[in-house]
Amino acid sequence: MNSKKSLIILAAVLAAVIAIAGVAYGKLAEKAGVPDNITPAAEEKTEPAEDTDEIQKIKAMDFTVIDTEGNSVNLSEFEGKPVIINFWATWCGYCQMEMPDFEEKFKEYGEEIHFLMLNVTDGNRETVDTAKEYISEAGYTFPVYFDTELDAANTYGAYSLPMTIFIDAEGYGIAQATGMINSELLQKGIDMIYTSYER
Repeated sequence: MNSKKSLIILAAVLAAVIAIAGVAYGKLAEKAGVPDNITPAAEEKTEPAEDTDEIQKIKAMDFTVIDTEGNSVNLSEFEGKPVIINFWATWCGYCQMEMPDFEEKFKEYGEEIHFLMLNVTDGNRETVDTAKEYISEAGYTFPVYFDTELDAANTYGAYSLPMTIFIDAEGYGIAQATGMINSELLQKGIDMIYTSYER
């Protein structure tokens, strides 16, 4: 009986510690200026050199998709400018809701940031034709690419749409947003990759 009480007390204390830690992390993230829905990319420590902890940025993983003409395109081809990758599909209501913000930012930054609007084209629920028709009818002008082999989606674990990846001009992943983002959060992600870009 005493062991049961001890386990219940221990579980309650553990739950309280986890809750407090979660609140503390949220406050720290807010003070650090981390957008609510944008998570900075993980950073790994390299082997310490002369008693210093060097931080190694994580290179964005490459993938192959096709453009509107059916040509193969690799993510690595866009290195040299910041890149925003947005995974979307026509059946995704949240994807549709955030697209006007991406269009607005593309018109503002399209010369200096590569926008890769990646349609998750599984061939069943989503096809190249349905995606092209949707973009044409909506009048969007940002560049659209088709992930017909799901190479990009599998590489980045885009199993829940929409999802947005922010990559700097040197090809390093800086942040990720899972779920719909608004104009303000999109701008915060842009600021994270654009301010360090030397034009």
